[in-house]
Amino acid sequence: MEKFDVQIIETDLLILGGGMAACGAAVEAAHWARKKGLKVTLVDKAAIDRSGAVAMGLSAINQYVGLKDGKNTIKDYVDYVRNDLMGVTREDLVANIARHVDSSVHLFEKWGLPIWKDEKGNYVHEGRWQLMLNGESYKVIVAEAAKNALSQDGVGQIFERIFIVGPLMDGDRCAGAVGFSVRENKVFVFKAKATLDAMGGAVHVFKPRSSGEGFGRAWYPPWNAGSSAYFTLKAGAEMTCQEVRFIPIRFKDAYGPVGAWFLLFKSRATNAMNEEYMVTRRPELENWLPYGRVKPIPANLRNYLGMLDVADGKGPIFMRTDEAIGKIADTFKDDPKAYKKKMKDLENEAWEDFLDMTISQAILWAGSNVQPEEKSSEIAAAEPYFIGSHSGASGAWVSGPSDLQTDETRSKYFWGYANMSTVKGLFCAGDASGASSHKFSSGSHAEGRIAAKAAVKFIVDNNTMPAVEQSVIDATVAEILKPMETFEQHKNATTDEEVNPHYIKPRMFMFRLQKIMDEYAGGVSSQFKTNKAQLEQALNLLAFLREDSENLGASNLHELMRAWENIHRMWQAEAHVRTVLFREETRWPGYYFRADTPKMDEEKWHVFANCRFDPATKDWQMMARPIYHVFPQAKEHELLGG
Repeated sequence: MEKFDVQIIETDLLILGGGMAACGAAVEAAHWARKKGLKVTLVDKAAIDRSGAVAMGLSAINQYVGLKDGKNTIKDYVDYVRNDLMGVTREDLVANIARHVDSSVHLFEKWGLPIWKDEKGNYVHEGRWQLMLNGESYKVIVAEAAKNALSQDGVGQIFERIFIVGPLMDGDRCAGAVGFSVRENKVFVFKAKATLDAMGGAVHVFKPRSSGEGFGRAWYPPWNAGSSAYFTLKAGAEMTCQEVRFIPIRFKDAYGPVGAWFLLFKSRATNAMNEEYMVTRRPELENWLPYGRVKPIPANLRNYLGMLDVADGKGPIFMRTDEAIGKIADTFKDDPKAYKKKMKDLENEAWEDFLDMTISQAILWAGSNVQPEEKSSEIAAAEPYFIGSHSGASGAWVSGPSDLQTDETRSKYFWGYANMSTVKGLFCAGDASGASSHKFSSGSHAEGRIAAKAAVKFIVDNNTMPAVEQSVIDATVAEILKPMETFEQHKNATTDEEVNPHYIKPRMFMFRLQKIMDEYAGGVSSQFKTNKAQLEQALNLLAFLREDSENLGASNLHELMRAWENIHRMWQAEAHVRTVLFREETRWPGYYFRADTPKMDEEKWHVFANCRFDPATKDWQMMARPIYHVFPQAKEHELLGG
């Protein structure tokens, strides 16, 4: 194995990630760092122009509160998020993002993002909180602003193609991060006074529906490997909502978005018997009160009603694209010329929805001779994902803002700096922060700005460089490179390097992880159902997998990255299994169903289920944290839409 150079980089603020949250953090941090004479360093696994969940593009901004319009309030958005997560949400975090998100959207437009406008110059809404846009270059535009902000006056620097493995610690304070180049034989040690984790969620923890030549296709970006969760867990940070994985309903096989069809085109979804499950299964919602009656119906309950049809053999489920387009066009049927034009416009919008963000779905339509104005298309539940920015909620337990706390919440939800985890100097945003769902791309950008401003304040208040012993750095570097050492030492023991008694390759390791999670933790093949015995068996098998992770082998830098990605996924998996086991109820049918505790228990489990890995003892700790209301909770008749 060739020698690796070890480079030590010192900075004030270290931003980890290159997605929307990291770009928001870069813009905000550069502004305040320039005033305080500080240095900002951003490190990304890829290249920030096309990094993160918005890499391919996006057809809608899903969080825009529109506070200046006066139609919505911050409380309205908090109510919406609380209801969609079946009552489990940090209202202070959601409100903090909601009051700042509009400014991020306005920045996007200022930077050149084409947001749809009507003839009066108003934004075109897809739904109450969503704006339509031509977003193929969304991420490129946002990344350009981040790069420009860091390049001015030498306030910042960017390192790309660097995979961050884990944290550096100085006692109970985060002291930076360690990673390696995926292009050169270099290990990077980043020492920092504060670190901002924004490395995305986790994909491919569960076995995907895609197989064969489609393997690797997913709804969320397949390079999201649980690095945010691993980083915070290894640092000893408390985590929250690790049981809340997200299962989106998407067009089958290529994972094309359904939001525009439901919200903009007002399409129905029907089963093979042409029944609309949202109508025929409506009585089931009464079993999940009060959330079964809120408007809109929570995403997991909408999922669940469709899953019941599939379980009863009434699949597949179809999105009635032909019916939706025809119904809209029929309003122009008295004018043949206008009708023809409207049909053409609707057809273009249907295809553009995919071309802006899920090109593979457009390719599948074209390859399958699908014309959406003439033929319906299948939709299906995807495999589970771990995200804190969409309809999931997993992430670190972070401090809320000071000014939104009540007498009741101040001692529980606030500890000095907004978005700081329970580890000193470690801040989180985007998918890395938990219990603040429905921030999506724009809210993640806003949360990155919030966290970065707070991190700069932390640095000003704690302006000393943490100490890290050289022996710790040496041991960490050796641990990072161990898979390559293992492969080099044992590669000649067999004629085929893929099969060897001394090591396991990353791909096979991932298959084992996915099989465990799929079969025992409620994956696709088990129809998202699990129970105590299955979860305990999952923990047993994960313990064996963790032992075998010590024998991962990597033949090159790419495999070294894959090895560590799958270790990160394994840690996310264990946090999930332990928390699902801890919460003895079913609160999110449609995301997962515990068959041994099939009902929601508001009396005992209207709480946050949190966990923490203790780096010193190597033990897991489980704890329940109370849910407090920063805003007065709606009265029952209001909650039920009365």
